This record gives sequence, C-alpha cells and structure tokens, in this order.
Amino acid sequence: MSESETSTITTSNIDVPGSHRADAAGGDPTLIAAFPLQDRLRRLAWNLCYILLYRTSPRPLHGWRSLLLRAFGAKMGAACHFYPKSKIWAPWNLVCEDRVTVADDAELYNPSLLHLDSHVIVSQGAYICGATHRYDEPSFRLVSFPMRLGAYSWICARAAVNPGVNVGNGAILALGSIATKDLEPFGIYAGAPAKKVKERSREAVPAPYNQNAYGQNAYAGRS
Repeated sequence: MSESETSTITTSNIDVPGSHRADAAGGDPTLIAAFPLQDRLRRLAWNLCYILLYRTSPRPLHGWRSLLLRAFGAKMGAACHFYPKSKIWAPWNLVCEDRVTVADDAELYNPSLLHLDSHVIVSQGAYICGATHRYDEPSFRLVSFPMRLGAYSWICARAAVNPGVNVGNGAILALGSIATKDLEPFGIYAGAPAKKVKERSREAVPAPYNQNAYGQNAYAGRS
C-alpha cells in the first residue's frame, strides 16, 4: 500500500494502540484486540447512535447528522451533507471543511485522521480505506494512515482509495476505480489500479484551490 509524502501532509503508517501486544502474548497473536477497551466502548456508543439516530434520520436533515458527528468528536464545517446511509467508522478522527458531501452507502474507514477539504464529494458506494494489516507478521497487526482529500475532489460511485493515498485538489477518481497512489491535483483517474487519463480544467474550481495541491483554508475554529 502507498506510504507517500506530499508537500502538505506526510502519510506515515501508525501502529494502532494495543496491537503491538500481540508480539508478547502467548498463544495465537491474532486474538489480541487491535484497539484498547476505551476505544471499543466509544465505537459501541457511536454504533448505537448510528443505528438509532443517524441511519433512521430523514434525508433532508443534514444538520442533524452533522450534529451527531460533532457530538462524537468530528470537526464539521458549514453546510456538510452526510446522507443517512453514509458510514463513518470513527467520527473523532474526521475533519471536514465546508460543503463536504458523503453519499448513501459511501464508507469512511478512518482509524487515523481523515481530512476532507472544502467541497469534497464522496459518491454512492465509494470506500475510503484508512488502514491495512502487517501481513508479513504473525500478529497480522493493524496499521492505519492519516489521509487527506483535497478541495473540490470527487471520488465517484463505487471507487476506492487505498490506505495512505492522498487526493489532490480538484482530482477525480472515476466510477469503480481504485487509487493505489496519490492523485495529482486536477488529474482525472480511471481503472484498477487507477491511471491518469486526462486533466480537469482549473477554471472549474475557484481560487485559491485551483493553484495548490491542497486547500489553503485549513480547518480552524469550527466545532
């Protein structure tokens, strides 16, 4: 999986707390919990909230779902549209700038920080994968990656972004494609693995986002 660097963010892998205990444990090391008890309890509380309050909410109530995400630690910008069938693994590891859209059946698997810049769109059934496993180790331990989707980028329906892959401003990942390495700003990518097939017009994106790999309006002051 990609462990690439950009000028704005370095996506080094992070051993999930608790997973290293497998090396010292007797018996089958894969039976050691990947996450500490406190984290598992927090996930349980979020899952209950998701089932009872988030998933059942009417489609137009985007503000209500943003409120629920904030209650569990997400940092949400203005006018974000998270649809009721969208799935967020860990709201406390989610930072959204303004006008982010995550469609029904899209999934954000984010054991580490996931930053979605202004006007990011994650379409129906798309999957943002923020972790993988050390498959060459007996413990098969989990490792996660901080990731960022740049402003005005679009992850199309049923596309997937691999662990540690960052998406540049204005980039597009086409229907059903799989990103295995960083997507350049304003590149349009298709295929599995995704390859650059053309360039998106920078006029489609307002300044300053059409000049930089990642938006200059970093998250600040939102709750």
